Amino acid sequence: MLLAPVMALFGQRAFRRWVLLWTQYHAWCARNLMGIRTRVEGAPLATAALYAAKHQSFFETFELVRMLSAPTVVMREEFARIPVWGWAARRYGVIIIDRSGSATALRQMMREAKAAGAAGRSVILFPEGTRSAMGEAPPMQAGLAGLYRAVGLPVVPVALDTARVWPKHGPMHSGVVTFRFGEPIPPGLKREEVESRVFVAINLLNG
Repeated sequence: MLLAPVMALFGQRAFRRWVLLWTQYHAWCARNLMGIRTRVEGAPLATAALYAAKHQSFFETFELVRMLSAPTVVMREEFARIPVWGWAARRYGVIIIDRSGSATALRQMMREAKAAGAAGRSVILFPEGTRSAMGEAPPMQAGLAGLYRAVGLPVVPVALDTARVWPKHGPMHSGVVTFRFGEPIPPGLKREEVESRVFVAINLLNG
């Protein structure tokens, strides 16, 4: 992680390759040092999509980047303000979501999302906005509907149960976690329908 700003100096393409190598190393460490096994149900699409994932720990932020081959990631603005590291994250190509909801910030987010889709890159969003414990189901944030309209791509819900091994509060421990890629939701639906379908799908493993 400390090397990220240094590697970012070599250009976006090289930096993304390095990020992928790092996530592969992280997966190796999780499996061989911590005893965390990952089970995958379903599969990502072969083409670009908007992935809306449950958020229970930091584990899925690394694993989904690895599984989806360095996609664009929607990130909260406060992370982008971290000195040096925030610059490296922007260099990678994250999309900043501003919770203040200003019109200027929203338009910028939509432009970046649309450009990512046009370039054939998938986009990851955690629509609940923050990590939650097992059994918790926070409401959908407004960013999902906006990105859905902007990118014009199918939405793939991702259910997971990573809090079983890496809870929001408490130590990490060994075990098996599941990532379930749901059926794609086509573009063009109304906000209420897409949010409802995503909410149900990402909470399937949240028992």
